[in-house]
Amino acid sequence: MKSASREVKVDEFSRAAQTTQTVPVVEVQVCGDLDASSAPGVNEVLSEALALHPRQLVIDLAGCDVIDAAGILLLLDAHRRAIREGGMVALRSPSARARRNLKLAKVDRVLQVITPDGDLSLGISHDSEAGFGGVTR
Repeated sequence: MKSASREVKVDEFSRAAQTTQTVPVVEVQVCGDLDASSAPGVNEVLSEALALHPRQLVIDLAGCDVIDAAGILLLLDAHRRAIREGGMVALRSPSARARRNLKLAKVDRVLQVITPDGDLSLGISHDSEAGFGGVTR
């Protein structure tokens, strides 16, 4: 009787996926307005940061006075990409005006927002209007 042997191949993609390393925290500082004109450049920087597979991506908004709809979409896209890789995004020190825009867009219910006075928003709330469930602030 013949003995059958079976060879299992592990392709390079599978091996790379198993050995992906993560870093604990990557911080990106946004200086100037986060709007339609600056979004492509900021997106490049965020993509480079997310390529490091951080457990937490901190986006420092202390130097950013204005965030428009394009900036908000960019932040939410970064959040989506981070979550997909097992990480999270936190926004640090948004100005009062930026915080107002984030609140109006209900981004403060999705993303962790760390304010200059040390107040911490945990992100997702139970507000059914927002369409999200989870941790309350």
